[in-house]
Amino acid sequence: MSDAAALLDAAAADLLALPPAQFTAARNARAEEVGGTVGRRIAKLRKPTLAAWAVNLLARDGQLGEAVELSQALREAQDDADAAEMTRLGRQRRQLVAALARRAADLAAEAGAPLSATMRDAVEKTVNAAIIDPHAAAMILTGRLVASVDLADDTDPSAAVAGSVPEGVAVAEAPARDDLAQRRARKAAERAVREAERARSDADRALTGAKTREATARERADRVRERLESLRAEIARVEKDAAAADAAVDAAEEATAVVRETATARGRDLDHARSALEGLS
Repeated sequence: MSDAAALLDAAAADLLALPPAQFTAARNARAEEVGGTVGRRIAKLRKPTLAAWAVNLLARDGQLGEAVELSQALREAQDDADAAEMTRLGRQRRQLVAALARRAADLAAEAGAPLSATMRDAVEKTVNAAIIDPHAAAMILTGRLVASVDLADDTDPSAAVAGSVPEGVAVAEAPARDDLAQRRARKAAERAVREAERARSDADRALTGAKTREATARERADRVRERLESLRAEIARVEKDAAAADAAVDAAEEATAVVRETATARGRDLDHARSALEGLS
């Protein structure tokens, strides 16, 4: 990059971080101060939209770094065809974009220019572009936006940048094949560990349930055995009572036999007495 281009970029970054209400006067003063070809180019710098200015504040505040790192993680997950990881990162991306939009709104309000709902929506789209597209990220991270970036539009995002347009990307290039294979192997190992942990957790829960059922069965068996012992003692008592009753029956039968013999003898005596009486008549 030439010294003139570097000077223009530095001036644009400074001016585009100022509240838009101060931009025009500051731009004209800087152009007059620098003078020459670069001064004339500075004088032609466009005033940023509120959304672009808020994103510039975000870039200077360092808040876009996490978003750009997430974009790399999303591409790696896509390279690995890791659907679960992409789902998780997609949710994280939405949360991050919303958080960064709130941070941009706070920075703008602190600088005296609150953002409308429309401008916050434009900020979200610009931050989302930085996450999805590495070339858009390179431009957005310059802090020299004059307009918001929406990848759904057909317009060239480079038109939204004042000064030079970055040729490279803002994030690390795709990893080498060996690195990709190593990362995939690591992810596979991590998945295996997670699956083993889940299996161990399931086994632990099953073991806890089995122990509970065993304790319940053991307690019931103890109660049944206690009942059985009680019944056995009761049976022994009943058997003893039955034997005593049988003995009483035997004694009663013997007494009845003795009384029966006596009654029979007395009957015979009565018959003899009656016969003797009839003989005397």
